[in-house]
Amino acid sequence: MYVHVNSIKQERNIKMNTVVHKSDSRGFADHGWLRSRHSFSFAGYYNPERVHFGALRVLNDDKVAGGQGFGTHPHDNMEIISIPLAGDLEHKDSTGQSEVIREGDVQIMSAGSGIRHSEYNHNQHQPVEFLQIWVFPKERDITPRYEQKSYKAADRLNRIQTVVSPEGGEALTINQDAWFSLGNLVKGTSLDYGLNREGNGLYAFVLKGEATIAGESLLQRDAAGVTDTRNVKITADTDTEILLMEVPMEF
Repeated sequence: MYVHVNSIKQERNIKMNTVVHKSDSRGFADHGWLRSRHSFSFAGYYNPERVHFGALRVLNDDKVAGGQGFGTHPHDNMEIISIPLAGDLEHKDSTGQSEVIREGDVQIMSAGSGIRHSEYNHNQHQPVEFLQIWVFPKERDITPRYEQKSYKAADRLNRIQTVVSPEGGEALTINQDAWFSLGNLVKGTSLDYGLNREGNGLYAFVLKGEATIAGESLLQRDAAGVTDTRNVKITADTDTEILLMEVPMEF
C-alpha cells in the first residue's frame, strides 16, 4: 500500500509534504540464507514511485542466516551505513579493514573511487539482523574510507542521539549534508526534530513500537518521509525505537 498525504501546517505557512510507506508495502526477497525487505527499488524489486527519497537511495532490512553472507563485491561513489539490530556482522574490505559490527555499533563506508568488501554473519548458529543504507555522496571519487563506533542505548533514552553527520565528532562522518539519529522513547514522550539544513527532508523509520510522526500513525517498520518543513513532531504511542535519516532532497 502506497499512501501519499499532503498536510497544511499553519506554522510559518509552510506546506509540509508527507509520504507514508507501510511495512508490508516494501519489496521482499527470500534467498534462503537471506531474507530482505526493500524500502526502495533494489535488485529484483522495482517501484517507479519508490526509487529514492532525496539522497537516500537504499534502506534494506536484512536477516542473514548463521555463517552466511555477502561475498566480496565492489562499490563506488556511495555512502554505505550498516546498523546491526541483533547479532554480529563481520566486515572485510580492500582498505585492509576487518571488523565485527555488533548490536549498538554503527558503521559507515565511503566507497568513493572504488572499494571491495564482504559482509558475513559472524555467528554460525544464529541469524544477524541489520539495516544496510545507501546515501548518494556529496563529492565523487574521494579516497575510500571506513569508520565504526559504538553507541549506548541509554544515551538516547527520550532524546535523539546523532550517530552520523557531516561534521563527525561523536558521530560518524558522512560525505553528504546528512544526519542520522536514533531515539528510544518511552510511551507518551513527544519531541520536535529540527532539521539541520534548509532543503533537507526527513525519512523516519520505526524500528520497534508505534509512533505518530508528522501527524501520521506508524507501526513497527513503517516509515514516513517529510519534506518542506524545518520541524517534525514525534510522539511515542508505545515504547518506541526510531531511526531518523535527514538527507538533501536535491543533490
